Amino acid sequence: MARAESASGPASGGIEPDTTVTELLGILRRHLGMDLAYLARADGDDLIVQVISGAGGRFGLAPGVRIRPDPRLYQSLLAGTLPKVITDTRRNQHMIDVPVVEKLGIGCYAATVVTDRDGEVFGVLGCISRDPRPDLRERDSRFLGLVAAYLSDAVVDLHRIWEAHSQVWRSISRMIDAGGPAIVYQPVVDLATGRIAAVEALSRFPCEPREPQRGPRGWYSDATTVGLSAELELAAIRRALRAIPQLPAAVCLGVNASPATITAGLLDVLHDEQTCRRLIVEITEHEYFCDDTEVLRGVRELRARGVQIAADDIGAGYAGLEQLLELHPDIVKLDYLVTHGMDTDPARRATAAALVMISEEFGGCVIAEGIESPAERQTALDVRIPYGQGYLLGAPAPSVSLACAAGTPTGPHPAPDHRGEPPVRPGGGWGRAGPPVGRRARTRRR
Repeated sequence: MARAESASGPASGGIEPDTTVTELLGILRRHLGMDLAYLARADGDDLIVQVISGAGGRFGLAPGVRIRPDPRLYQSLLAGTLPKVITDTRRNQHMIDVPVVEKLGIGCYAATVVTDRDGEVFGVLGCISRDPRPDLRERDSRFLGLVAAYLSDAVVDLHRIWEAHSQVWRSISRMIDAGGPAIVYQPVVDLATGRIAAVEALSRFPCEPREPQRGPRGWYSDATTVGLSAELELAAIRRALRAIPQLPAAVCLGVNASPATITAGLLDVLHDEQTCRRLIVEITEHEYFCDDTEVLRGVRELRARGVQIAADDIGAGYAGLEQLLELHPDIVKLDYLVTHGMDTDPARRATAAALVMISEEFGGCVIAEGIESPAERQTALDVRIPYGQGYLLGAPAPSVSLACAAGTPTGPHPAPDHRGEPPVRPGGGWGRAGPPVGRRARTRRR
């Protein structure tokens, strides 16, 4: 998240207010001819940006960024002794040598206090611009005050939203500080032989008192909302990695990671060469990311260290297919949406067969997720899918030893494919594809 280095503190999570607030900020910004309008919530001596309109990146400001204002300037604003509009900060006695003004490069500044219906201070409504605005007059400060008065009703909802976000932030922070969620392990099975090829680490979260049950998907979604997604995923990955020494020699460990987590510290977690060579990172993302050079650089580095890359939930949307063609993953995980019922649905069966053909072209290997019946297992074999995962083959278990007890953990030894070559290497290797040409580990959210 964007931040104003020394002028701001840790990101605290933005909010999603009624669109009326955003529209009002846009009207204010255009009326004053400024670069950015913002509404910030008071939190002790700090201000936390809640809503912006305009070029936030130009000043390093975004919803959730904590600003540390100059104490003297802030107190003058609260006391009403600071002019609401300062047309040229370089010539105003209040603004000379103020660090935050210099750091952000503010040439023109306009701000006023926003209160709620009870007259309590909510925060600050402000506008800033790089260049001075000598044409602004006293009547413009009255327009600023008029918008602030309109916002008095809106901040009631902002208070409520902020409190809800704060509660979520505290809950997820406690989970991260405790070492992350509990981990269970689900086997990935060679469909022809029943041998265990890998186990996938899945997150399990507790039900908190007086809170609705949200499940793994809910926890990770909430973490994204308050800016803690990567930290929660990394905590889950660290806990999952502890199981590698307990795995049979031919069995790999699969973990899930979003593109954001790959660029936010995953490489720092993976130092040991032996760990990397037994690891599968499943990239969990339903939005297109293959034009993100930083993510692709991270994927290349993971592969260079021996990590195998899996594309997760393939078949569930166009973005997944696009990423499959660009990323050339070592492993393609066929989404439950396709697997479920493909024994009776010709369209699902054809989709599965097509993905097998595409994957074979770049040396990838397919795993069918969500196999729940013998008929689905047989159909997977019929379309030449070598590996499967699902409750029929093995439910998630609290330890890798229990997960591996579902079969013979000696690594996959599949029958030759139509070209007479094994689709994967014996001993746990899963066909290596080349580097990305186009350009989450989160444990699965289920």
